[in-house]
Amino acid sequence: MTVTQFNPEGLPVTDAYHHVAVATGTRHVHVAGQVGWDAQGELVAPDLAGQVAQAYRNVAAALTGVGATFADVVRLTVYVADWDVAQYPAFADGVARVADEIGFTAPPASLVGVQSLFQPGILVEVEATAVLD
Repeated sequence: MTVTQFNPEGLPVTDAYHHVAVATGTRHVHVAGQVGWDAQGELVAPDLAGQVAQAYRNVAAALTGVGATFADVVRLTVYVADWDVAQYPAFADGVARVADEIGFTAPPASLVGVQSLFQPGILVEVEATAVLD
């Protein structure tokens, strides 16, 4: 395996992500921000949980396209429009809906609240970086 994720002593343990990923490999995969669109470019849900689930599915599909999985991901960056901490349960629900389906491994991640994303109605965008041998 090219990626090892862990939580060093002295840092809080969380189910949402690991604090550190160590990667060895030569192929770096950068997945552009994925949103809650289906393959036809249609928004699948008006709510945050539904869009998060689809955005993570889309990241998984992009990874699969190059022979990678979430086990190869060393970094996620998640942008959420009009973020408020009260939205966290909906965000976590979206991830939980697809975690088993996509083999989610909770890589190191940042969640960034933004005023808006590129198009009205888009609530979340997820970028990923992976490393392969």
